[in-house]
Amino acid sequence: MTFMRKGSAARRTVFAVAATALSVAALTACSGGNNGGAAAGTADDIEKALEAGGEITYWAWTPSAEAQVAAFQEAYPNVKVNYVNAGTNTEEYTKLQNAIKAGSGAPDVVQIEYYAFPQFALSDSLVDLSSYGFGDLKDDYSTGTWGSVDFDGKIYGLPQDSGPMALFYNKEVFDQYGIAVPTTWDDYYAAAQKLHAADPTKYITADTGDSGFTTSMIWQAGGAPFATSGDAGTDVSIDLQDDGSKKFADNWNRLIEGGLLSDTPSWSDEWFKGLGDGSIASLVIGAWMPGVLESSVTDGAGKWAVAPIPTYDGAPVTAENGGGGQAVVKQSKNPALAAGFLKWLNNSDESLKIFVESGGFPSTTAELNDPAFVDQESEYFGGQQINQVLTQASSEVREGWNYLPFQVYANSIYGDTVGQAYAKKGDLNEGLSAWQDQLVQYGNDQGFSVNK
Repeated sequence: MTFMRKGSAARRTVFAVAATALSVAALTACSGGNNGGAAAGTADDIEKALEAGGEITYWAWTPSAEAQVAAFQEAYPNVKVNYVNAGTNTEEYTKLQNAIKAGSGAPDVVQIEYYAFPQFALSDSLVDLSSYGFGDLKDDYSTGTWGSVDFDGKIYGLPQDSGPMALFYNKEVFDQYGIAVPTTWDDYYAAAQKLHAADPTKYITADTGDSGFTTSMIWQAGGAPFATSGDAGTDVSIDLQDDGSKKFADNWNRLIEGGLLSDTPSWSDEWFKGLGDGSIASLVIGAWMPGVLESSVTDGAGKWAVAPIPTYDGAPVTAENGGGGQAVVKQSKNPALAAGFLKWLNNSDESLKIFVESGGFPSTTAELNDPAFVDQESEYFGGQQINQVLTQASSEVREGWNYLPFQVYANSIYGDTVGQAYAKKGDLNEGLSAWQDQLVQYGNDQGFSVNK
């Protein structure tokens, strides 16, 4: 699922649209017809294209997009960038898939969340930017985010924001009930019991089932339920009962079956109210969350704090939750110019400054190591230097995670499978197994070779 980035005053919109992934046959057919101007280029071609100028189209929804486009056009007056807010996540992906299938109408550069990158990269819909020298930029980004755009050495985009997970907690509530900040999931469970027993109107957190949260938590637990292989990425492995998946499910089952989770829907008015009045006492979520709290939970000012995410054995490890980057679409008639804009967008000091000042949590190591960013005190969080916690989390993201080449579709059916376990306060393992069964069937129906 998609989350509003830090600093955005708007609230997250949840799309209930089931965006259907293109079948293998359709992907193969349309990729050959959409490569028009997307022949491999070089780093020199980027410089020449920026000097010559031209016109490109950019689809995105990030709050910093307009300011970044304006700054780019000032730096490169010969280039015109047509910025289009094509809708957030599922809405944009549906439009993009339709344009790819039709063979026209796609943008030159597009914002894509990390979970959706495989669907477009492995379908040969995006430009491999390796020949432009983008592979040399690897060390400029955190390991977790770079791994989301690097597919066996083929670089299909550049990371923009990141969402290493941390524990956001209402310090006022924790102090009131004598609850120590949990460092392990056993501690977290004990804290949930203690809080709810002391005041039945308060819960450690709210969770009615969210695909992005579930996959991130499986990731943190060491799971690797999704894998692709083969030249076209059409051989798919799904195992939502691997050790990490079961570890997360068994841990979270204690909270679900014990009635220790609020059933307030996330991102609803009631949810924001609960975060403000203390009835929802913590969140395990990505590093982009502070801006959401600041803009939408004003009653929580001075009450909240940030700590590392609890772990299973006390050793620090986390996962990414949310975030994404930008890519060049193969349909582009000027891929070198599009690549130049993308490189400036996510790798230039000027653009990154705009992004951070707009509230974005960066993926670039320079910003993540900049004392001005790391040591900044947050008034909302009572003067805590929260970025010290969040940037540390960025370096502790577990490696080796993969999403499905049809993850957009997978997320759309989550509510009908795993979500039902939440609704019935049942076993998440059963929900994960039901999710897997539907994904295996869907993948095989679409022409993938899927094995459990």
